[in-house]
Amino acid sequence: MEIGMMTLGALGTNCYLVYGEKKTGILIDPADSGDTIIQCIKAEGVEVKYIVLTHGHFDHIGALRQVQEFTGAQIAIHEKDAYRLPRADREAALFGMPCEAQPRADVLLHDGDEIKVDDLLFRVLFTPGHTEGSICLLGGKALFTGDTLFCGNVGRTDLPGGSLPWLETSLARLAALEGNYAVYPGHGDVTNLDAERRQNPAFMA
Repeated sequence: MEIGMMTLGALGTNCYLVYGEKKTGILIDPADSGDTIIQCIKAEGVEVKYIVLTHGHFDHIGALRQVQEFTGAQIAIHEKDAYRLPRADREAALFGMPCEAQPRADVLLHDGDEIKVDDLLFRVLFTPGHTEGSICLLGGKALFTGDTLFCGNVGRTDLPGGSLPWLETSLARLAALEGNYAVYPGHGDVTNLDAERRQNPAFMA
């Protein structure tokens, strides 16, 4: 499995292009700068089958429409965050940030769903807390955590749809996963579960 990472937009959101030997794959969180994402897709020669959103906050979906129109990929998001896509412009305006309304999802995800693209298989982990419909995506030895878990920190819960008790339950679920996984977060540096178990006070709490 190959993972290309782009850090995009004013809030430094991580977008991931993930693909296998057959050069087909998924795009996770097309945050901003659609031209940059499309250039990466072209350069790697990848056919994107799904655009998977870890949640619906505007800083993770700013280039969704442009990238979806280029790739023709299906848009997938947890059912509880799907309502955010067509109102992304209103949410962004509350923060004084530009973002257009985004297209509705093609696939509504649930806990335990699987996304299969040729030789790749991803499992959806429902991890609410940052938003009511946040997910993590587990594929091979990689865990894409969105804004649930960061290197040395965890997601905030003080925005609409956030919940500290939910987040604590979600973090406990991630901490209980067997073995070690490379953690690809929505912001900041790549880390791994063992490191976060040792050094992340919020994750260990």
